[in-house]
Amino acid sequence: MASKQKKKDEGPPVRVLNTPEGVKTEKHDDKNIAKDLQKLMLKLKGEHMTGDGKNIDYVALKSSKTYAEYKEKSKALAHVQLESFSEEEKIAFCINVYNALTIHGLVEVSGKDLPSSVLDIKQFWKTTGYNIGGHVFSLDHIEHGILRGNRPHPASQDSPFKQNDPRLKYVVKTVDPRIHFALNCGARSCPAINVYTAENLNSALDAAAKAFIDQEVFVNVKVREIRVSRLFQWYRSDFGNMDVDAIRWIRPYLSKEKAEEMDILLDALEASGGVNIQYSDYNWKLNKVLPKP
Repeated sequence: MASKQKKKDEGPPVRVLNTPEGVKTEKHDDKNIAKDLQKLMLKLKGEHMTGDGKNIDYVALKSSKTYAEYKEKSKALAHVQLESFSEEEKIAFCINVYNALTIHGLVEVSGKDLPSSVLDIKQFWKTTGYNIGGHVFSLDHIEHGILRGNRPHPASQDSPFKQNDPRLKYVVKTVDPRIHFALNCGARSCPAINVYTAENLNSALDAAAKAFIDQEVFVNVKVREIRVSRLFQWYRSDFGNMDVDAIRWIRPYLSKEKAEEMDILLDALEASGGVNIQYSDYNWKLNKVLPKP
């Protein structure tokens, strides 16, 4: 019984995409590895992503020299020691690695027969991972374990890292909700992919939040309705205790016109209620470049 419980707690096996065979075990400069991967991600973005950073030509990307170089460089992640990073460096690093791992995982599982939806890939976020510093991290481990402070996935009540898990030491000290607008899970409704550094982290996260929120939030004073991304429902605990807390959190990231309309409805919410908060359907279609007719 105990062994069955342990297996259940550990979750499904993770497919590690950066097996470090062939990589020298000599000491690496962790910060340079992170920077090299950032540069390669920028190059991949320029070569195979549309201008808005949302759609990717996975077929062309898979056969590119840059992708082959990225795969080889990703093996060095097995020697990166996250404990040597500052909090800002760790957050930027994990965002970049998450987005790169998403692309890496989709390319490797899809080949030329790209799925129509990322949901077609069974347990993609639980089973796609990297070896980082000798520990295995799935996409879920990076997002919910590290960046969300070891908070449960919206569909679970269990924290990613259990008691005595050596990866607990990498969990962020304070959860920054803006990470939700920097992480791209491969779906069309996801935020655009950008590259982050410790130096530009605050301004870049602000820019990512503003770009995503102003595009996804709709305010209609006449019918007293606010419509926001489903992200604010799934991760409501990251933005506050109640739906209205998330609405208040959103307000500073809106354009002036939308912010003024939002103020009217926020006043109505606080006075008497009667404002309808809706969550937009999430488009899980794969963010791929469609073939030309």
